[in-house]
Amino acid sequence: MIDRRKFLSVAGTAAAAGVLPGIAQAAKYSLKDGKPYAGTKIKIVALTSPQFEGLMLRTQEFKELTGIETEWEFVPFAQLQDRVSAIGENGDASIDVVNYMASWGPPEAYWLLPLDEMLTADGIKMSRYPAAFAEASVYKGSTLGLPMRGHVQIMFRRKDLIPAPPKTWEDLIAISKEIQSKGVIHPLAMYYADDGTLQNVHLWASFLWSAGGEIFDNQMRAAWTSEAGIEATIDYVGLHNIHKITHPASVVFKEQDARNSFQQGESAMLPDWWWAHSSIINPNTSVLAKQQVGVSGAPSYQGKSINSGVSMPFSISDYSKNKDAAWEFLKWVSNPQLEKVNAIERSVDGKSINNHVVTHSANFQDVQVNLANDRLHAAAWDSLEHSRAMPQIPEWPKVGKRISAAIARAAAASGNEADVRIAVREVMTQAAQNVNRLMKGAGYF
Repeated sequence: MIDRRKFLSVAGTAAAAGVLPGIAQAAKYSLKDGKPYAGTKIKIVALTSPQFEGLMLRTQEFKELTGIETEWEFVPFAQLQDRVSAIGENGDASIDVVNYMASWGPPEAYWLLPLDEMLTADGIKMSRYPAAFAEASVYKGSTLGLPMRGHVQIMFRRKDLIPAPPKTWEDLIAISKEIQSKGVIHPLAMYYADDGTLQNVHLWASFLWSAGGEIFDNQMRAAWTSEAGIEATIDYVGLHNIHKITHPASVVFKEQDARNSFQQGESAMLPDWWWAHSSIINPNTSVLAKQQVGVSGAPSYQGKSINSGVSMPFSISDYSKNKDAAWEFLKWVSNPQLEKVNAIERSVDGKSINNHVVTHSANFQDVQVNLANDRLHAAAWDSLEHSRAMPQIPEWPKVGKRISAAIARAAAASGNEADVRIAVREVMTQAAQNVNRLMKGAGYF
């Protein structure tokens, strides 16, 4: 174990001296000797976020090491996909590096530079990332980007009411029944609504994969109607319409609604993305005190916990005239030691920055990172250690929407358990048939 006071003392001394702890030489980033691209200026389009602002504020080090200047354009998430698509559609050579949601990658792959040869030449292995993040950066066998931002779902709980986290979904149901018997608070906030963002698909996929089911078979036909898949879906929506342990509005809750229910003290547990932690403990948005909130990895299902991870890579535009300089930047900005510092320090160049996002497996497990972030990363790692990405195909948004709509209908099924089972099988079978027609039309079979 690393002593917390010793670490903070060392980090504070280093920050005061203007030195990034553990990063001193270009060799740390596998940068080329001799500054061969000095005088080049590269432009980066990235998500508006404290994480990337913190990295932008550190780019003086990159300039000193390489002579390369950088210009950052920050774009809010709601506008980012349109901005990225426009770069591709217009063949915009003024942009060198782009940041995008991995699920947007397949349609944009025609103008994103494959990185595999450069990764091999510089000894950078994608195995340094959790499987879900690395998997989502690959399309048709080519690595299109380096995961720079990533999220996974964890379990939030009222630690004052539930001291020990549920290890399995069966545990969670038992805990919920006990809470329910006291009649003070709803046990669990879920979000089954079909809201267009596919939020209800991610936890469903965790149930499906943990049960041994798949979204597609090896012919790219819908595979969730297997017996394992149907049972997993029944158990997923059954939290609401069989066990009845969820907030009554969970069937129409969007993700934000469920989070609000938890942080306003209406519900005792919430499965949600790990980034939600900052909102949940923020006194401006939550009634919960920091010490009331516990975090843990997603509960296991049928003895396994295989969870969905989403990521946002940085990629090099194939239209760029500065590809080699852009690759130097990617090596620098994606370095795990730089990422670690960016998740620990709360001030950069005199500006307050509160970022906890990391994407490297080592940093999720790092003692210093966890000490600085309420051990949030250890909980995320419990979910990420065995993780997968959603299918990397251009048709995924259309497929996902059909699954999301079916899940919402399944969660709305009423009656006794037998009625729910029949309804789930019907709606998930119909969704599979619709998706099979879509995939056949796209030429997969």
